Amino acid sequence: MRKLTSSVLLCAAAAAAPAIAQADECGQVSITEMNWASASVVTNVAKFIMEQGYGCEVSVVPSDTVPAVTSVAENGEPDIVTELWLNSTGEVYKRLEAEGKVERLGEVLTPGGVEGWWLPTYVVEEHPELKTIEGIMANPELVDAQFNNCPDGWGCRIVNDNLIQALNLEDSGIEVFNHGSGETLASSMASAVGKGEPWFGYYWGPTVPLGKFDMTRIDLGEYNAEAHAANQNQDNDNPQVSDFPAAPVLTSVTTDFKDREPEVADMLSKMTFKTGTMSAVLAWKSDNNASAEEAAVYFLSNNANTWKEWLNDSARAKLATILGG
Repeated sequence: MRKLTSSVLLCAAAAAAPAIAQADECGQVSITEMNWASASVVTNVAKFIMEQGYGCEVSVVPSDTVPAVTSVAENGEPDIVTELWLNSTGEVYKRLEAEGKVERLGEVLTPGGVEGWWLPTYVVEEHPELKTIEGIMANPELVDAQFNNCPDGWGCRIVNDNLIQALNLEDSGIEVFNHGSGETLASSMASAVGKGEPWFGYYWGPTVPLGKFDMTRIDLGEYNAEAHAANQNQDNDNPQVSDFPAAPVLTSVTTDFKDREPEVADMLSKMTFKTGTMSAVLAWKSDNNASAEEAAVYFLSNNANTWKEWLNDSARAKLATILGG
């Protein structure tokens, strides 16, 4: 698979010259590359499509959520901010929208960023009563009587601690193990699944572990917006039970860019990845020690029915020539 991806990249490089020669179709475009794996893949997919399909000259701007939004507010650039987690932007992004400086084109992940409490699917298939938190608390021995919690300092740790208190989880006989790092949290899942054992704990996607392992999200009950918001406060004196909502993850552009490059903006408005599909791409990337660029071409090479719906006729024909589909 790695060799196939590399060969596609060589074909793309050969096609780059005519794409650039048609740069008057698009022009210069700047796009963020956030400093986590899924965002880097998203950026490289968008870059490949813009260069090879629309003839853009694309510059990538390494960034993070807050610096990217701040740069748009102060400098009106970069043109495109993708994999923007709305719940991490505070009020700054909403103000930019209200001022007409930026516009959200669409959600780049569907249904969004997913988080929750999980068990391996093989455990739930053997014991269907474990699909709900009530079933788990009634049968703690079936989950090895342990909950794998987030490290200290993570936002999910605060929410989880409040949920643990609201549920009286420890009173059911389940010990809470607070991991010291994200690496040990991930490796504990990998170790348990590798042995065919139970693993009960918090995780989120898109991520490599949720791409590698078949996990089932546990039903914690109804989502309660007020309770979930309160559970994000470590000083919450009355925590309540609420499931986790999917986090909106956007592609946003400056209004100037949308006016200047309407065809590209239309493509970006349709560019969305299923969260599970992105987790699978990240798992492939990890297994093959691949770059984000290679992972992007892997996605494009294997998901023609998805990306062809994003493009106009001309761009679709150009990418089909390079990638097939």
